[in-house]
Parts: sequence; C-alpha cells; structure tokens
Amino acid sequence: MSAEEPLLRVVRGVPTAEELAALVGAIVVRSRPAAAPAPAARSTWARSGRPAGVAAGPGAWRASGLPR
Repeated sequence: MSAEEPLLRVVRGVPTAEELAALVGAIVVRSRPAAAPAPAARSTWARSGRPAGVAAGPGAWRASGLPR
C-alpha cells in the first residue's frame, strides 16, 4: 500500500463528514485489543454467606456448616 492510497474507500453513497468520522471511530475502537475486565469486588454481604477457609476434602461439607 502506498502513502497516497487511502485506507478507506466509499464504494456507494455520499457520506457526510460526521458519518465518516463515526465509521472511522468505530473501526479504531474495534481494532484495539480488548482489555480484560477488572474482577468485581465482592460485597461484605456476599462474603458473609460463604464459608471461608474450608478446604476441599473429606469432611469439608460438614465443616462448612459449623460455626467458626
């Protein structure tokens, strides 16, 4: 591709400057690598309903229901 050759070419229609800007913006956003979403922090309420520190193994289901 030469420096004089355009990156985009309108094949049909006559887009306005705003329409071309929206198209270029959409292409730029889509061409960027997707960032991994940050893990959501669990609320205190959600953490309170889950047993903490119970390891998997024999008797783990029983230990998960016992008070700490």
